[in-house]
Amino acid sequence: MKALDHPDSLESGSGGACRFETLDAWLDWQVTLNPKRMEFGLERVGEVWRRLGHGDPSFPVITVGGTNGKGSCVAMIDAIARAAGYRCASYSSPHLLRYNERIRIDGDPIADAPLCESFARIDRARGDVPLTYFEFGTLAAMDLFVQEKPDLAVLEVGLGGRLDAVNLFDADVSVVTTIGRDHTVWLGETLDEIAIEKAGIFRAGRPAVIGQRDAPEILREEAIRVGALPLQLGGEFDHASAEAGWIWQGPHGRRFALPLPSMRGGFQLDNASAAMVALDGLAERLPVPPSAMRTGLQRARLSGRFEVYPGPVTRIFDVAHNGAAARSLADNLRAFKTGGRIRAVLAVLADKDPESIVAPLLPHVDQWYLSQSDDERALSVDALAARLSGLVPSPAGCFARIEQALDAADTVSVEGDSLLVMGSFTTVGQALRYPRGICADS
Repeated sequence: MKALDHPDSLESGSGGACRFETLDAWLDWQVTLNPKRMEFGLERVGEVWRRLGHGDPSFPVITVGGTNGKGSCVAMIDAIARAAGYRCASYSSPHLLRYNERIRIDGDPIADAPLCESFARIDRARGDVPLTYFEFGTLAAMDLFVQEKPDLAVLEVGLGGRLDAVNLFDADVSVVTTIGRDHTVWLGETLDEIAIEKAGIFRAGRPAVIGQRDAPEILREEAIRVGALPLQLGGEFDHASAEAGWIWQGPHGRRFALPLPSMRGGFQLDNASAAMVALDGLAERLPVPPSAMRTGLQRARLSGRFEVYPGPVTRIFDVAHNGAAARSLADNLRAFKTGGRIRAVLAVLADKDPESIVAPLLPHVDQWYLSQSDDERALSVDALAARLSGLVPSPAGCFARIEQALDAADTVSVEGDSLLVMGSFTTVGQALRYPRGICADS
């Protein structure tokens, strides 16, 4: 029986029935449990973890933070580790289609039954502690990982780092992929302020991987201040182009010729390099041969990151939701060289800066279709149009629903054109659930 093949019963393994019988009911309730949608700090989540009776994980942990690229880095670490024969668990957020995507063991999303059982254990242990939605999920992931005993767990920071629930667990290796301006209400307005928050995942005496050449200097300074061992792209490790593929230049002069990652974009070489350095930091416990590096990089997949569906009208889905991610998307569009016109369906959340998202894409997008997702945090389409009036004075249309925008863009597209859906995880997820979002003939 595979580790994820649990009985269908939702009875808790430690006695007592679940508060709810379905995963959706659990998740709906968790959103309402804490009066604050976001509440940072490790005291509450730490107290519940202690009440669960768990100590420090017996398996090594790699924690990945950063503004952009952390999801790709997690996917690459996971794929390389599994190609090397290790049983890897991963926790990431947010999800695109199903909550279960957040928690994976050996590549498989967790099933509803064990997840609900874990929620029930956490609910009994917490007493009256008002956990947030994200804290509930983080505790459940690690609760399940402790039971499953993987060879390695890879944890993606939700927001920031220092006060994020994931930071409750001491990382054997920490990675910060990039530093950019996002979530400024919580993390600070300046890159230095944001870098300090993200550096909070570094640990004394352990590798601190920095996957950005021009990261704010304070990020490396913070690693040194806490006694971590900084390894930075362009310094202790790097990559170089090759006639067929690329060359990873690791610490201590190691070099490997590798095929290009399956995930598109030159910037993915930065993420791949950081992923390999992270695993290299565990080489004494989990050695990874070059063959696994090659296989893992080619197997790694991540939905919603320049995800292309070929057809008469090509569909492209990208969760780009800040200026840096939009610039990477623009680079991908430039390299993709679509033959026809590109029409973009854009919807963003209210705390984002749509001007910084749209500006890098203006040379590549022929028509904009503005909309809003069903997410309660969505920026209304009227507000989006007002914000973009200086950049996109004449959008092709404004639509109250993503599905309407997709239909409108699809109606005028002809063979050879491309339809780009972008702006947030909720935008892309909603489009992927809509059959015509992927296939016009559906």
